[in-house]
Amino acid sequence: MIGLDHRVERWVVDHRAEPFDTIFVALSHIGSYGIVWLTLAVLAVVLLRRPVVFPLVVTAYFGSAAVSDVIKLSVDRSRPVDHPLVSEPTTHSFPSGHATTSFACAATLAPFVSRHAVPVLYVLAAAIAYSRVYVGVHYPLDVLGGAALGLLFATALRRLPAVLRRSRPAQRAG
Repeated sequence: MIGLDHRVERWVVDHRAEPFDTIFVALSHIGSYGIVWLTLAVLAVVLLRRPVVFPLVVTAYFGSAAVSDVIKLSVDRSRPVDHPLVSEPTTHSFPSGHATTSFACAATLAPFVSRHAVPVLYVLAAAIAYSRVYVGVHYPLDVLGGAALGLLFATALRRLPAVLRRSRPAQRAG
């Protein structure tokens, strides 16, 4: 499986060309630091009048990034090192932080937007995640693992209020 992972990454990098270089470098940059997701969250607050969206997306971004960083430390997978189009990150490769945070934020935003906008969120998350393979700083399995982790984190975040309500001790009347 790892051999196939390396061969797919190598194939993608060996077949890079303009205008895709510019597009995927830009996607990689807008995925950095949650820029695109925090901007979309602000737009949801302003345009959709859903103030709860911003703190949820901030939690999804920073929480999933933290979980991803902890896993990176324990997995300790080296990154591809041959001619990246962006500066090479100093952290380990698995899972992709961009994929983790993008899918966590897309899944957190999804319940608050129209059903027609939901696929756009996931396509954006997938494009940002794929950009990390394209620019040469991740392997495909890093991205797939990050996407799964992000969706898992968003699901847990969505269920957290119900879990907290159930775990409160019953209040006595009187």
